[in-house]
Amino acid sequence: MAKDTAGDTVKETVRDTEDGHFIKYFKICGMKEKEVRNALKDLMEQKIPEVKLTAYPGDIHISVEAFDNGSDSAKKLAKPVVKEIKSRLGLNIYATDSETTLEQAVVELLRTNSLYLATCESCTGGMVASKIIDVPGASDVFKEGFVTYSNKAKRSRLGVKKSTLVKYGAVSEQTAKEMVKGCAAVAKANVTVSTTGIAGPDGGTDEKPVGLVYIGCSVCGKTKVVKYNFDGDRMEIRSRATSAALALLRMCVLEYYSEKNFS
Repeated sequence: MAKDTAGDTVKETVRDTEDGHFIKYFKICGMKEKEVRNALKDLMEQKIPEVKLTAYPGDIHISVEAFDNGSDSAKKLAKPVVKEIKSRLGLNIYATDSETTLEQAVVELLRTNSLYLATCESCTGGMVASKIIDVPGASDVFKEGFVTYSNKAKRSRLGVKKSTLVKYGAVSEQTAKEMVKGCAAVAKANVTVSTTGIAGPDGGTDEKPVGLVYIGCSVCGKTKVVKYNFDGDRMEIRSRATSAALALLRMCVLEYYSEKNFS
C-alpha cells in the first residue's frame, strides 16, 4: 500500500497546553463542503469538544478544540471525536497539521513512493505544475509540464487524435484520457495529470457550460477521468480545477497501491 502523508508518519499538530487547552487539525481534499458538513453534522452540533469547519476553494480545514472540565483532560474529551473524524473522512484527510499544503502532501506522497510526475494542462494553463514547483524539493518528483492550450498543441505534443477532437471536442473525457496517456509516453513519467475545460466567461454551451472541466490522471498505466462542474469567474474556475487535479492525483496514487496490495 502507498505510504501517505496523512498516515501514521504524518507530522501532526496537536496542542495540549498547561492551561488545559487541546486543539487538533485536519485538512480535507476531494470532497465538497456540503459533503463534509453532512458527514460531521452530529459532531459539529455538540459543544464539547468544539468542531469548526472552514472551507476554501478545493480545500477544507477542520479543527477540534477542547478544554479541561475539571474531571477529564481536554485531550481525553477530544479523543473520541478525533477518532471518529479519521474514520468518517479516511483518505480524504491529506494532513493533520495546520501548516502542510495540498501540494506539499502530493509531493511527499510521490517522493515516498518513488514516483515521477508530468502535467499536461489546457484550461489551468500551468497552474498545476506551478503549485507543485512551489514546493521545495519538487525536483525530486517533477519531470516536466505541458501547456497544450490549442487543439494543435494537444495533437502535436501529446498525440491526441484528430478524430477524438473532432468527434468529442477538446473538452471531453476522451481528450483528457488521451492527454494523460500521451504525456506519460512523451515525458516517460509514471504519474501524469491532465486538465481540459471551459473557464469562461465565454465559450460555454447548453451541452458544455462554463465551469465544465475534465481532469485525467494516470498512475503506472492505470487511467481515470473525472468530470467536474465548477462555479465562479474565470480565475475561480481555474483555481478550483487546479485544487481538484491535485486531489485527484493524490487519490489515484493511493487507490493504485491499495488495489495492487490486494491483487
